[in-house]
Amino acid sequence: MIRGAIGNMDVAQIVIYAFWLFFAGLIWYLRGEDRREGYPLEESNGRIRGHDFVLIPAPKTFFLANGKKVQAPNYVADTRPVNGTKVDVTPGAPFQPNGDPMLAAVGPGSYADRIDETDKTAEGHDLIAPLRVATNYACSPEGGNPLGATVIGADRIAAGTIVDVWVDRAESILRYYEVKLREGGKNVLLPVTFCDIDFKRKSAKVNALLAAQFVNVPTTKDPDRVTMLEEEKVVGYYGGGTLYATPERAEPLL
Repeated sequence: MIRGAIGNMDVAQIVIYAFWLFFAGLIWYLRGEDRREGYPLEESNGRIRGHDFVLIPAPKTFFLANGKKVQAPNYVADTRPVNGTKVDVTPGAPFQPNGDPMLAAVGPGSYADRIDETDKTAEGHDLIAPLRVATNYACSPEGGNPLGATVIGADRIAAGTIVDVWVDRAESILRYYEVKLREGGKNVLLPVTFCDIDFKRKSAKVNALLAAQFVNVPTTKDPDRVTMLEEEKVVGYYGGGTLYATPERAEPLL
């Protein structure tokens, strides 16, 4: 009898086969779980695919910290009308925005219809808040202070001034700059990912928008709070500017 063998099979072979089966099952499980949010997909004819064994998992109930329960996937369709016209009748053809493309909320300017409530920390506080509210946070002197920097649009015209910064309390990083506009005088949020700050010159360049387009940035209902839906709208507006801020941006490169 040869030790380390079972019949005509080596124990190492059995172990590797078992690992392959486990790994295949793990991939099957993970590919099912990652289809819970954003699924099921709505087809171009408006039909929504229900649960099937291969692609879409059965609904699972999640218990939230606030006591609410949600199911995912929930098979709830997005009933918002698309503010655009298809350029062709073929399935998957792109949409041309209707009216002002910066306000159409289509293409790069589209956003998810998230819940109109603030995200929370584990302690129940608003996750994202300005420094005037989150007073136990401050800008690091080593990294530079953006307060007072002039916000400049893609047309090299000044749009406003940074008057506060909004911090993510859980991650301890900046999420938004609060900009006081020169035109109209209202305050709007500027995602830090759409901004390039020059601390020496005290300037903040935003290539996504022209200076005059900042006036249409979606605002928050509460000056000290931003809901998840409001975040989507703000980021979507800047995203739309990357393609629609000028007519040339929507044209072919060649």
